Amino acid sequence: MTDIIIDACGLEKTYKRTTAVDGIDLRVRAGERVALLGPNGAGKTTTLFMLLGVLAPDAGTIEIVGQRLPAGRSRAMRQVGFSAGYMPLAERLRVREFLHLYGQLYGVDDPRPRIEAGLERFGITHLAPAMGDQLSSGQRTLVGLVKASLNRPRLLILDEPTASLDPDIALRVRTGLQDLCSEEGMALLITSHNMLEIERLCDRVVFLSRGKVIADDTPAAVADQFGRGNLEDVFLDLAGAGRDPDDRGRRQETERPA
Repeated sequence: MTDIIIDACGLEKTYKRTTAVDGIDLRVRAGERVALLGPNGAGKTTTLFMLLGVLAPDAGTIEIVGQRLPAGRSRAMRQVGFSAGYMPLAERLRVREFLHLYGQLYGVDDPRPRIEAGLERFGITHLAPAMGDQLSSGQRTLVGLVKASLNRPRLLILDEPTASLDPDIALRVRTGLQDLCSEEGMALLITSHNMLEIERLCDRVVFLSRGKVIADDTPAAVADQFGRGNLEDVFLDLAGAGRDPDDRGRRQETERPA
């Protein structure tokens, strides 16, 4: 069984005249918790969709759990879980019914133990009998995370899972993900605009700007690379006024006291 969960090389994607992804390389190993970060328009979601096989890259290669896309997509996706804050739930099914349905779709012989373990992990056992249309956005997010992990995936991909969530729900998401990755050894690839959350959850961050990887290291090392105290300052620096990341060295020189 391969230790390399994601092996993407030279990914490119252009929409009309706009280059969304420009030569991205990304490798994630089993058990790693990696954040894909950057301002809006940096290429994060496009990259995720290419890794999921939803979009075909214009150039480059992708292997997920040893399967080359697109030919091996079906085999690869059996070992991948995906969730996002914008994904809907079935409103006219109870939470337990919804999860049982997806467990069967994922080929889990008996989904019930996995459902109960997931509900408990994210602190939502009490929601099992609730209808989908009775859930808040935060509760829907938590149910979506349980769904995405039902088949014990080797890779969990999350696109903005805690966007607009209350701090207590976001904490429950982070704690549940830490437990899930620790207990089951799965790799995590996550996008988020919550830099404090990423510093606490991930052991590695990959920063994108204008479709390129401009940093790939631990949160502390990336902040140090940009001469900033934390990831939030790095993010704000890159997002500010359309600045070019290649100018960061010149900016740091002008910001130092004489």
